[in-house]
Amino acid sequence: MFQSLEVLDNIRLNFSPEGLFAMNITLAFIMFGVALDIKKENFVSVIKNPKIPLIGMISQFLLLPAITYLLVRILNLTPSIALGMILVAACPGGNISNFISSLAKADVALSVSLTAVATLISIFMTPFNFAFWGHLYIKSSPLLRPITIDPYQMFQTVFILLGIPLVLGLAFANKFPNTTKMIIKPIKIASIFAFFGFVVGALAANFDHFMNYIGLIIFIVILHNALAILTGYTVSRIFKLPQIDRRTIAIETGIQNSGLALVLIFNPKIFPADLHLGGMAFIAAGWGIWHIISGMGLAFFWSKRKIILN
Repeated sequence: MFQSLEVLDNIRLNFSPEGLFAMNITLAFIMFGVALDIKKENFVSVIKNPKIPLIGMISQFLLLPAITYLLVRILNLTPSIALGMILVAACPGGNISNFISSLAKADVALSVSLTAVATLISIFMTPFNFAFWGHLYIKSSPLLRPITIDPYQMFQTVFILLGIPLVLGLAFANKFPNTTKMIIKPIKIASIFAFFGFVVGALAANFDHFMNYIGLIIFIVILHNALAILTGYTVSRIFKLPQIDRRTIAIETGIQNSGLALVLIFNPKIFPADLHLGGMAFIAAGWGIWHIISGMGLAFFWSKRKIILN
């Protein structure tokens, strides 16, 4: 099944050191903007009422990677596609999840709290999940040539890309609250455009490859994203959370930080260029486009429906 995807494993993507640097700066700016919207109260509310955030973290960092692993095994996917899906599933929620939650009449305060906690936890959980499930897939798949996954190197990169901008954003918002109030909305808007530019930039350098093979991976991206959203909603329903919280956790689980995945993929210290795992970037870029479409569509659908308070 999906044997035609094998061609993606042999593609070497074009991306310059300058392009990678620009992607790093863009992602850092996006995460700085996310941090400006995080307040001390978000962490306090999690400590006072940990049940709902805990369910959100279980959905995002335990269930989604595990379900992704089962999916790639069932579909018998090629190495780069499988590892790309596992990497995306290991990333925290995306920077537009709070915006989509507001449109979907979900709990925006909870969404911000989940984003804050997930971003913090991801410094450790993203490298761990990718190393664990990636190694498991490598050992169980005869298709793969040896690939070394260095969780320490990935941890170091994730800390620089997420941890430092998060700390700087929190410190700035605490030190300059009035300035933060004035700039937070423009930065949010700029972050959304920056994210679009971020994905477009990754695709532009490999446009011919993308146009030739997008048809091969779009079904997989849509299926994976749908399962992510369904995972968040279902686990929330199992724990009998109110509908507004189900929506929030579904969005947080289904809107992944695929920008982080792209930056990690193009980092030669983590994935040497000679591996030619082009499918990983196709999956991450495909997610970057599709999860915005699916998230906005879901938000429109839910915004037209009354929330049942149970």
